[in-house]
Amino acid sequence: MSSQFDVVVVGCGIAGLSAAVSAAEAGAKVAVLERAPIEERGGNTRWTEAFMRMKNEDEVADDFEEHFMANAGFNLDPSLVAETAQPYGDWSPIVKALSFTDPEMVVTLAREAGPTLAWLKTAGIRFSDMPTYLITQSTTRICPVGGGLALVEALAEQAEQRGVTFFYETTLEDLLLDAGAVTGIRANGKTQRGIELSGKVVLACGGFEGNAEMQSLYYGERARYIRPVARGGYYNRGEGIRAALAAGAAPCGDYSDYHAQPIDPRSGQSEPIVFVFPYGILVDSQGKRFVDEASYTVDAIYENIARLINKLPGGTAYLICDSQLDRVPNWQRTVRSDQEPVTADSLEELAGKLAIPADSLAATVEAFNAATVDGPFKPLELDGLATRDLTPPKSNWGLPLNSPPYRAWPVISANCFTFGGLRCNTNAQVLDHDGRPIPSLYAAGETMGLYYGRYTGATSVLRGAVYGRIAGQHAAQGG
Repeated sequence: MSSQFDVVVVGCGIAGLSAAVSAAEAGAKVAVLERAPIEERGGNTRWTEAFMRMKNEDEVADDFEEHFMANAGFNLDPSLVAETAQPYGDWSPIVKALSFTDPEMVVTLAREAGPTLAWLKTAGIRFSDMPTYLITQSTTRICPVGGGLALVEALAEQAEQRGVTFFYETTLEDLLLDAGAVTGIRANGKTQRGIELSGKVVLACGGFEGNAEMQSLYYGERARYIRPVARGGYYNRGEGIRAALAAGAAPCGDYSDYHAQPIDPRSGQSEPIVFVFPYGILVDSQGKRFVDEASYTVDAIYENIARLINKLPGGTAYLICDSQLDRVPNWQRTVRSDQEPVTADSLEELAGKLAIPADSLAATVEAFNAATVDGPFKPLELDGLATRDLTPPKSNWGLPLNSPPYRAWPVISANCFTFGGLRCNTNAQVLDHDGRPIPSLYAAGETMGLYYGRYTGATSVLRGAVYGRIAGQHAAQGG
């Protein structure tokens, strides 16, 4: 089977649908490939609340660009970074292909965020700053009413109305090339293999959090303890990234790390987060603390803590709380597991239920309690109620654990999405190792590499929408 299109979009999440709709609006004949069946279309987007790091519908948060650039890469050559102060056209090929967070990409993302949200509103999307599972936070966020599912359904309807052709249960096999230019894709469908669709290609098919082999390749032994945070992540197998790298694309984004979230491994729900840990203590399988559980608001620290948990024996930690947790208003919002906490009337009983050494847990709690101090407990703000002479310290909300019954949750690190992807320019064109656009090839969403170090929270869906829209427009207009 061979079919001719102007633009072929691989992926049906926020990035792919934004690309498809914007290309169709520009008059292009568009196809969308989606690995999932129609009832699960949408990748990770379908399952997320789709937070966006915005002050309002027009402006990004005050710390938006600053946070990105503070996490632009590691040990970067200052002579290369200095080149980015010059106009993009004056950058050397080395810098254009460099694996780092390109400031041009961040500025474009910030500038186009408001117009992109306005564009989404024309599809019927509404935005709100409604309460979320974050009862403390360090920045401003809004989200679409109905979350990511609302984005998927609204944009898919727009695409269908504009005549976009959808190929469900169809997986990218390879890119079609002619003299180094991309001419289309080869794919395998549910009942037919070797489907060829010609046209410019937008890769918006996610990262590789659903691919155990790729995670082991990039993360090593710790990959064995990681699972996707949501059902949509299992469909993200990295074919788009692999195909583009094989075609000469430059990599971008930190291939050695991922956006981590702490979840309850007993739960089969999507995103069964456990964000209540700042109000208790985290211990390893030997009952010992290993981190400051409350160095800052939970939104700023949960990722690094989840990564530390992944490096523990068995990749598992245990959150220990007591009845004083009920002094935290609406703490239940911060736990999305459908499993009840493990409860006990004594630490010995709790340790037995968790299969950790009772004497070690008791010693840990005794040392922690001895290091706590009297002071005002203010659960919804950084209260400075810190331990004294304790390693590691606890910097806020340091209440003693001495009020049974005790409650505990096992916690593992889940892969929300992978950081490693493809180097792109501000037109979402995929670049080769000399910083030149690969003709007719684009990337958006997780397939586009951008993140290093700490994830700039609540920007992934925004990145997908902004650069998906740009990719579709540019491809349709003959770029």
